[in-house]
Amino acid sequence: MTPEEKLQSLGITLPEPAKAVANYVPFVITGHQLFISGQVSLGPDGLVKGCLGETMELEAGQAAAKLCGINLLAQCKSALGELSRIKRVVKLGGFVNAAPSFVDIPQVINGCSDLMVEVLGDAGRHARSAVACPTLPLGVAVEVDGIFEIA
Repeated sequence: MTPEEKLQSLGITLPEPAKAVANYVPFVITGHQLFISGQVSLGPDGLVKGCLGETMELEAGQAAAKLCGINLLAQCKSALGELSRIKRVVKLGGFVNAAPSFVDIPQVINGCSDLMVEVLGDAGRHARSAVACPTLPLGVAVEVDGIFEIA
């Protein structure tokens, strides 16, 4: 099953990739690596905003992180033409808008990590960082960037 077929079986349709909102590009390919700029928690109903531990619970944060993963895959598809060119998710960098007392940052970013493994199998397993932030661009709850090995 191709990654696109796996997405379809999960009921996930990739959106149009988000355009850059500042002075950067959505992705860069160099050698056999694809770098995707941070993708925010943007879904069909708009931006998912909030602060984990204040205005959002863990499950809502995980859903927001999953949206980031969907947006990462949309950028990959735009850059590569087909997701089967992804040989490996090398690293994800996860950022969570969180209250100082909220410590479940890794569990939030699992929303994105779990999606990568679900869609790409073992090639979706990756190194990762998960960091709490006092605020994120546009007030979003989660942002994730990624590095991919490509064919």
